[in-house]
Amino acid sequence: MTDNNNEKELTLEEINADLSEQNRFRLEKLAELKETGMNPYEITKFPVDTKNSDIAGNFEEFENKDVCIAGRITSWRDMGKANFIDIRDASGRMQIYVKIDDIGEENFRNFKKYWDLGDIAGVKGFVFKTKRGEISVHAKEITLLSKSLLPLPEKWHGLRDKEERYRKRYLDLIANPDVKDVFITRSRILREIRNYLDNLGFTEVDTPVLHTLEIGAAARPFITHHNTLDIKMFLRIETELYLKKLIVGGFDKVYEVGRIFRNEGMDSTHNPEFTSIELYQAYTDYFGIMDLVENMYRHLCLKICGSDTVPYKGNQIELGKPWKRMTMREAVEKYTGKSGVKGNELIELFEEFAEPELIQPTIIYDYPVENSPLAKRKPDEPDFTERFEFFINACEFGNAFSELNDPIDQRERFVKQVEERKKQGINAQLDEDFLTALEYGLPPTGGLGFGLDRLVMLLTDSASIRDVLLFPTMRP
Repeated sequence: MTDNNNEKELTLEEINADLSEQNRFRLEKLAELKETGMNPYEITKFPVDTKNSDIAGNFEEFENKDVCIAGRITSWRDMGKANFIDIRDASGRMQIYVKIDDIGEENFRNFKKYWDLGDIAGVKGFVFKTKRGEISVHAKEITLLSKSLLPLPEKWHGLRDKEERYRKRYLDLIANPDVKDVFITRSRILREIRNYLDNLGFTEVDTPVLHTLEIGAAARPFITHHNTLDIKMFLRIETELYLKKLIVGGFDKVYEVGRIFRNEGMDSTHNPEFTSIELYQAYTDYFGIMDLVENMYRHLCLKICGSDTVPYKGNQIELGKPWKRMTMREAVEKYTGKSGVKGNELIELFEEFAEPELIQPTIIYDYPVENSPLAKRKPDEPDFTERFEFFINACEFGNAFSELNDPIDQRERFVKQVEERKKQGINAQLDEDFLTALEYGLPPTGGLGFGLDRLVMLLTDSASIRDVLLFPTMRP
C-alpha cells in the first residue's frame, strides 16, 4: 500500500495479469470481511457534514473542530502504528491521520488488513495541521463504506490512453481529477445561458425526441420502433419545427436545451448525439438575432472566464470586440477575388477559401436559397436568404435566420428537398402538420440554433468534442 514512484512501465499483459491478481486478493478480503460481519456494502448512509475544500480553504474556521467527511482513498503511507491516507471527495483531497491509539487496536488491525487504495472511507475526526504544516483530519473513527475490487489506475502510472479515458470516464475522473473541472464549467455555462435567456423573457420548453417522420433534411436520423403503435420512429435531428409551432400558437419567445441525434460522421467537432440550444423570437429578424448572439457570447465569456478574450487552440479569441459581419459574397470576394458567384458554387468557394480564414468571431450572412430551406428569402434578392452562421477559429458555431413563414414557398422547398432525398434512396416525407401550422400564420420570427458542446470547447480551450462530453460515442 506504500506509494512507489519508481515503478517500471508495465506492458498491457503485465497490467492485465496484475489486475486479475489484485482482483483475487480483494475478493478474498471482502469474503473475510463478510465472515466477520463487516460487509461494507450493507452500509446505507454516512453523516457527511463537510467538504474537503471547505476545510482546505478555511482552516482558521475549522481548526480543532470535529468534522465528518467521506471519499475515495487515493494514497496510503504506512508508518507502523500511525498511517496517513488521502481521501478525495467531489471537492478535492484531504490528508487523514489514522493512529492505533485513537481508533482502537482491533479497528486499526482491520483497517490495515482489509482496506485498500480505491476503497470509499468515512472519517470522523478533528481538523489540525501536521508538523510539516499540512492541513489534515485526525481520525477518531473510520468506516469502510464501499470496497474497491479493482486497483486504481495510478497503479500503472495513471490512465493515459485517450481512448480508454473516454470509454471509462469514471476511471478518468478518479485518475485525472482536473478533468472534472471541464464538466463543472459546462454545467455553469448551461446555467448562465438559461439565466440570460430567462432574463430576456424567453420560456424554456420541451419538445418530442421521438418523431414519426423522416423529413427531407440533410442529416440522417437514427431509427427505432414503437411496439405498441407498431410504427417506425426516428430520433430527432433538430427541435426547430416543433418550436416554430409554439410561436404559431402564441408564444413570443421560446427556447429548448435539447439532445439531438444525427446518424453521421464523427470527428473533433461532431458526435452522433449532442446538445443543441434552439431559440425563436417573434417580431424580430436575423439582424436582431445577430445582436442577441454577440451579446450572449460576450456575457458568457465574462461570466465564465472573467475576461472577454479567451485562449482557444493557440489563438486569443476576442469575444468582447464588435464581431466582424460580412455577406457570404463579400467573404468569397475578399478571399478569392471572385464576385457575382451564386448558388452552390458560392457555398463551395466559401467553405474552401473563406471559412479557414475566420479565426476571430465573424458573422457570415445572406446564404443562397439552395441550402437554406427554412430561411426567408431576401425581398430584393430572392436567390438569397436572410440566414447567417457565426464562425470562431475557422469553425461554425451556430446557425440562424429570419424564419420562412410563407406556407406556399415552404411547401415548394420541402417538396424539392424530399424529391432530392428520394433520388438518394431515402424515404423522406413532408411534415404536413408543420405546413398546416404555417397556414394558420407564423409571425415574423428570428430563430437560432447553436451547439452547447462547441461553446464549452471554446470556453474551456478543449481540443475535441469528446473532451467536453462525459460519455462520448465510441466503437464497442
